[in-house]
Amino acid sequence: MSRAFIFPGQGSQFIGMGKDLAESYAEAREVFQEVDEALGQNLSKMMFAGDEADLNMTENTQPALMAVSVAVMRVLEKQGGWALADKASFVAGHSLGEYAALTAAGSFALSDAARLLKLRGQAMQKAVPVGVGSMAAIIGPSLEDVRKIAEDAAQGDVCEAANDNSVGQVVISGHKDAIARAVEIATERGAKRAVILPVSAPFHCALMQPAAVAMEEALADTAVNAPSVPVVANVTAEAVSDADQIRKLLVQQVTGAVRWRESVIWMREQGVEQMVEVGAGKVLSGLARRIDREIECFNVGASADIDAALEKLS
Repeated sequence: MSRAFIFPGQGSQFIGMGKDLAESYAEAREVFQEVDEALGQNLSKMMFAGDEADLNMTENTQPALMAVSVAVMRVLEKQGGWALADKASFVAGHSLGEYAALTAAGSFALSDAARLLKLRGQAMQKAVPVGVGSMAAIIGPSLEDVRKIAEDAAQGDVCEAANDNSVGQVVISGHKDAIARAVEIATERGAKRAVILPVSAPFHCALMQPAAVAMEEALADTAVNAPSVPVVANVTAEAVSDADQIRKLLVQQVTGAVRWRESVIWMREQGVEQMVEVGAGKVLSGLARRIDREIECFNVGASADIDAALEKLS
């Protein structure tokens, strides 16, 4: 069976994630300890029993979600007695999840991925003053229709399609006033729902250019290896294995749209029949099913999921 492992992005976090894994498996504890040491902070304590507002700060959310995904992956590999490349045709991750996918596939050292995501979160937050940017989910219209809505709403401001998540679910990003106009226009044009999202910055749009510059500098100084499994990149919705190309695409990803719907379709076209969501939550599994009902999906995010997952992966 052709299979892809997929790694969640921001929005999947919750207090307590990873705690039972750390209590049950030494390999998970080692992941969380290495991330804590790389960042010089007790991120795992925040994840396991901290304050939700602290975890939701993007500079904490990003490395935390990556840590949980990699911890799950390490447990699966250790307990199953296999390596990722033995079980997967592709890996992919949603936004920051792409870093988790690359780490799982050996492109990044765990400590480097943690530091990069901490910086990425900080740079994204600093790129746009609080209150200047916004994001909204537009439910119902096609991607093409949402792009037209964004274009009509821009009026000289930035307003762009940021996340093409599934059929009829597109997130837009840009200046606050333009996003508000887009929500009104989308409602007038028959969208099922058009709602402002509670996010701290307008991710994946041109306003993030200062963060892209920061990530380009950081990635230039970071070792990147060819992945053991091809990684389906957010910005191209196709697989990449070249280390230099991975660097370039991760920089483009900061301001570019997350082409998740197209990524799932592309993997299906390559023969992928099963997608395994590795880490917190079940967001990507739900999206994959909406994109193609024929895809078999399951999530592995806690110690209670490990045995059943290993049986399915045997």
